[in-house]
Amino acid sequence: MNSRRWAGPLAAVVIALSATTQAFSQEIATELRPQARPASLVIPDDVIAAEDAAMAADTEAALLQASAVAEDTVVAAEKVMEASAEGPVVGPETNLPLPRFVSLKTNEGNVRRGPSLSHRIDWVFVREDMPLQITAEYGHWRRVIDREGLGGWVHYSLLSGTRTVIVDQDMLPLLNRPQEGATENARLEQGVIAFLDECSLDWCQIHAGGFAGWVRKTSVWGVEADEIRE
Repeated sequence: MNSRRWAGPLAAVVIALSATTQAFSQEIATELRPQARPASLVIPDDVIAAEDAAMAADTEAALLQASAVAEDTVVAAEKVMEASAEGPVVGPETNLPLPRFVSLKTNEGNVRRGPSLSHRIDWVFVREDMPLQITAEYGHWRRVIDREGLGGWVHYSLLSGTRTVIVDQDMLPLLNRPQEGATENARLEQGVIAFLDECSLDWCQIHAGGFAGWVRKTSVWGVEADEIRE
């Protein structure tokens, strides 16, 4: 039996904060440590005791401050989790839902490690119109992932609100109506990018290469399981 379990994002925050608090405590202790005295210098015991007491008090105050900051951050994380449980999360820059799907506007988009031009480029997306999922926002930057879960930060100007999907099933039939056994209009190979039209709870209408039809929602990537489009 596994003796450990993953407790979710909040646990990760608490662990990170604990490590930060410990590092901060060590740093404060180092900064407040008195300089070595010359061997010829004689300091009265009461002066040394007073200095030690003052250093201990300063260190305790610094630790309390760090602990207060940590507690405030944990409380903030708890509020975010509560908000997520109560309703959809929205991006701080656009006030649009997170996560949400978009598409790549260009045939070459740099994907960076962080939300600025100073961060290194980890990936380059090279398929125009490929669907991407935005998971976070910061200024003019959006953190995205692709079908394989890979990604990073891209500038918002590289993204489009046009909705597309990637076909997940080889030789996927495009049906003339959202019903099993309906007439096939065409078949799409796995990996084809198609444009998204309507969606019901189980079916989506898409078009690609001059052909249109209905497919099972589970056979494509780029649309939420409960998403309805008219």
